[in-house]
Amino acid sequence: MSHIRLTACLMVWLLILTACQSQSTSPADVTATALSDALAQAVATADSLAATATAITKATEAVPTATPTLTPTPDPFPETIVGSIYVAEQRFEGGWMFWLQPNTQIWVLTENDDGKQIWSVYEDTFVEGDAESDPQILPPEGRLQPIRGFGKLWRENPEVRLAIGWALDVELGHTTRYEYHHGGYVNDDNDYVPAPGYHQVTTLGGDTVQFVEGSRTWRIQS
Repeated sequence: MSHIRLTACLMVWLLILTACQSQSTSPADVTATALSDALAQAVATADSLAATATAITKATEAVPTATPTLTPTPDPFPETIVGSIYVAEQRFEGGWMFWLQPNTQIWVLTENDDGKQIWSVYEDTFVEGDAESDPQILPPEGRLQPIRGFGKLWRENPEVRLAIGWALDVELGHTTRYEYHHGGYVNDDNDYVPAPGYHQVTTLGGDTVQFVEGSRTWRIQS
């Protein structure tokens, strides 16, 4: 292997020399970053050559085994998407409103007469300059009229207003954990067959709320 080490060393020095000579500016203009990058590339190239030569040598010397080694089949099922997003949330008499910054949507969580927890999705149409609230709408004591995007949706959609009622507290924004869990399954051919999944958001109070795509429902995960 001595000739391999000698070749690797020569490659390092040749690449460093080439990097320095290729500069059209004076030596004083050559930055430390440029030199360190050139050095790192040279060392990486030399290491790669040495590793390749070693692998070839070992492969040549390897003795075939009687039993072939099986390579595990990769799992085609998509991994859960996990990240941090900025949201705004507000509690109401009959549910919750969430605003999600990445898609600027408002997710409304209510419950119907049968006790089914309904998840409805609306686009946030509020823009700066719109009225933030309606001074003609006066909430009862201990209740609030929602403002801005939540308020516009609440005022302009009677079905939302009726289902969710008055706000119980002010709207609060925060950065939180977000997850998306894919639905679907892997068939007998090891192919992923997609299906609706569910979103998961952690509230300011620490509750984990799941938004189920297939049924358009929501639930609090304990």
